[in-house]
Amino acid sequence: MRSETGPADRRRSLLLAAAAAVLVGLLAIALLINGQRPAALDAAGVLPPSPGQPSPSALPSPLGSQSPTSEAATEPAPSSAAATSSAPGPSPSVDPAPSPSPSAPVDLTPSDELRMRLVTEITGRINPKSVEASQTGLVFAQNNIYQHTISVYDRDFELVKTLKDSLVLSDWGYPEYPERVQGGPVEAAFSPGGRFAYVTNRSMYGPGFPRPGPLIDPCSPASDIDRSFVVEYDVESLQKTRVFQVGSLPKDLIVTPDGTTLLVSNWCSYDLSVVDLASGEETRRIDTGPYPRGIAVDPTSTFAYVAHLGSNDIARVNLENGRVRDVRNVGPSPRDVLMSPDGRFLYVSLDQGGGVAKVDIKEELVVKRVATGREPRSMTMAPDGLSVYVVHWGGGT
Repeated sequence: MRSETGPADRRRSLLLAAAAAVLVGLLAIALLINGQRPAALDAAGVLPPSPGQPSPSALPSPLGSQSPTSEAATEPAPSSAAATSSAPGPSPSVDPAPSPSPSAPVDLTPSDELRMRLVTEITGRINPKSVEASQTGLVFAQNNIYQHTISVYDRDFELVKTLKDSLVLSDWGYPEYPERVQGGPVEAAFSPGGRFAYVTNRSMYGPGFPRPGPLIDPCSPASDIDRSFVVEYDVESLQKTRVFQVGSLPKDLIVTPDGTTLLVSNWCSYDLSVVDLASGEETRRIDTGPYPRGIAVDPTSTFAYVAHLGSNDIARVNLENGRVRDVRNVGPSPRDVLMSPDGRFLYVSLDQGGGVAKVDIKEELVVKRVATGREPRSMTMAPDGLSVYVVHWGGGT
């Protein structure tokens, strides 16, 4: 199976990350909900169709070492209240989506009538594995094991802060790990209200972690890879607030629409971590199938759909009882999965199928497949559900 993080692919990864950075323009589409067009759209580069699109310039070579460094974190140690993984009563980390303002103006331009153009390229000491935009005007770029950092940018493309991934886990309620270790930021997700960011670390590196995840993808539960951790950040202060232990080599993650649960796909342990955000506890891990990756959740926060790259199927997970049933024959190597706003359809990128499948959730059948390009990977959807944006590993588009 193809490596997703091998050093030989660093330059192509950066080029793809630049394509993903273009998806930051989708942040402007989200701003349509807040009535900030046209100024916000112009600034983000999402414009109505126009002739004469500019040509992107070549990216510089990435900087930095590929080996873990010993650079200490600059963030303060957590308070005693934050150092425990659970606390009685409601937690401030449960952050549901805010109610829309009835007086806020809404631009109803359909997203399929908009076009994106390259506005700028963000360079520097970065090797982003993923790029995620918050609802607060910030963009998080996860720099994996090559930099051991998260780069946070504002909507003007200026660097706000570089977050280091190192930490002392015993300060966060895990006394068996008293020494400083590093992670490897892979993916990020935000709480529905945008108050918190959650970042997976592919593995932990340092004392107490003798078996980190492989740089190439093949692994299994029999590989006995170390369990890793997800870090919660306060988006306003950009400080770590909590840490959750999950499975082996966590990849994608999502917060359920009701804001109560964090779901994490664990690549090497073939399962899905379910974290209760009120208590901060991993309440269960659910077997899903080989190489779980993208996750989507229905609007009622009852069912999760997990793409497992090692098959042609998607796992349908009942979050109330943990039962799993496969949606079969979706296509070769499902990687990412999105839910339509009305909860009727799934959109699935097919890594080895060269396209995207549309799945009727009620019937559990593929109703359409569309060819998009070589090795489609990550996707995002416009808020109106009319457009899906796909990044291609094989084509750099």
